[in-house]
Amino acid sequence: MSLYEQYPLSVYNSLTKKKEKFVPITPGRVGMYVCGPTVYSDVHLGNVRTFTTFDGFFRYFRYMGYKVRYVRNITDVGHLVGDADEGEDKIAKKARLDALEPMEVVQKYTNGFHDVMKIFNALSPSIEPTATGHIVEQIEAIKTIIDNGYAYEKAGSVYFNVRKYNEDFKYGELSGRNVDDMLSNTRALAGQDQKNDPLDFALWKKAESGHLMHWPSPWSEGFPGWHLECSAMSTKYLGQTFDIHGGGMDLKFPHHEAEIAQNKGCNHEGGARYWVHGNMLTVNGRKMAKSEGNGFTPEELITGNHKLLERGYSPMTVRFFMLQSHYASTLDFSNAALQAAEKGNKKLMASLALIEKLAAPGTGAVNAEKSAELKTSIEDALRNLSDDFNTAKALASLFEVGTKINTWYQNPAELAVIDPEVFAFAIQHFKGIISEVLGLVPEDADSTDSSLLDGTLNVLIELRNQAKFSKNYALSDKIRDDLKNIGVQLKDEKGGATSYTID
Repeated sequence: MSLYEQYPLSVYNSLTKKKEKFVPITPGRVGMYVCGPTVYSDVHLGNVRTFTTFDGFFRYFRYMGYKVRYVRNITDVGHLVGDADEGEDKIAKKARLDALEPMEVVQKYTNGFHDVMKIFNALSPSIEPTATGHIVEQIEAIKTIIDNGYAYEKAGSVYFNVRKYNEDFKYGELSGRNVDDMLSNTRALAGQDQKNDPLDFALWKKAESGHLMHWPSPWSEGFPGWHLECSAMSTKYLGQTFDIHGGGMDLKFPHHEAEIAQNKGCNHEGGARYWVHGNMLTVNGRKMAKSEGNGFTPEELITGNHKLLERGYSPMTVRFFMLQSHYASTLDFSNAALQAAEKGNKKLMASLALIEKLAAPGTGAVNAEKSAELKTSIEDALRNLSDDFNTAKALASLFEVGTKINTWYQNPAELAVIDPEVFAFAIQHFKGIISEVLGLVPEDADSTDSSLLDGTLNVLIELRNQAKFSKNYALSDKIRDDLKNIGVQLKDEKGGATSYTID
């Protein structure tokens, strides 16, 4: 029996507004589409969190035994400044300002995006299509939407007819918005362009004179709307109906809402069955934004070269920090929180390193209770991951196993009574979940620090033991108290041995 059958997944579906059991369309296979970056600037930490989240989903599905097709696009045309239907293309604007060809901008920032994803140990998707590579598919989709009566052409541009669509379907089903309410909030924008209705959005825009990126179409020399690319590419690679569509919370409206409308307007199917959204980042309780002066790049976070950072933090510290919070909750960056994550990640890596130093349990008497506790801890980690990918709770369960590993290392007699099959099961998944699902790996500095810390603490423990033997209790107590102040707890065991744990 596969792991996904033993620990079935439930996921919060933004479309139905409830947590549901995940049942893929094709048994044993998962199709997942995630909206990728618009490549006109350096990747920001909001991107990192979003793509770390869905990298985790991808890893989890594979670990549990599914065969996964993960599609994550690159937006290299059509995303206008202000996320609107009017104005300059973000990539074309950057190209104009830097006196570059648009595809030079695209290549530069696509490379940068990939580099950052590697730094944070995110896997490459199965397919990474680009908007410019699918102009033909987008034009064909527009033709079908027009033929179905849900779009109209005006002076070379094509717009989606939201009110006509709403007669047959429901525009706003994902975001929970009402068409009449939306109209009342956008009346002031009426007449800004050629739309019949301010709610309508562009499927194709006629290129104005001087526009750097344009293609021939039945309606004009122009370019596709921002929303259309994801409908065209998800349909091409995953089908008219597929399993999961992911993205940041900020894309729920209008981008994802428009995707659903386009899909239904084209083929009467809404695309994904499960819509999953990751939440935003804040810094010291305030929204991360350039205007706030609190936005920083991954490079600044790693180097510490930012006024809000006390020092730099390693990529695995940042990844661990992101995993400490559920993907659907707001994540707040602060130096204190990052330093706590750094300590937690090192503690987990230290437990991982100790496994190689353990002797396998023997074939003697087995303590059924302790064996059952170990099995429960690792199964809890699997169950928590299957409960809407709750990495925060899964980490708590892993730390329980890590504490047992530390105990076994300090006192091998504790390991000797563990059922060998349970031990093998627990260690297999302890290693597997950390590296294959959570994507946490030892960093060079961390590996060195782990060995150095182990040796240093053993020296200090021996010095304390000598002080106690010499009845120098003041020195003995000072060593114990000083270690406690930096998060190392010493415990005197029966028989004279001393063990330690790291908080």
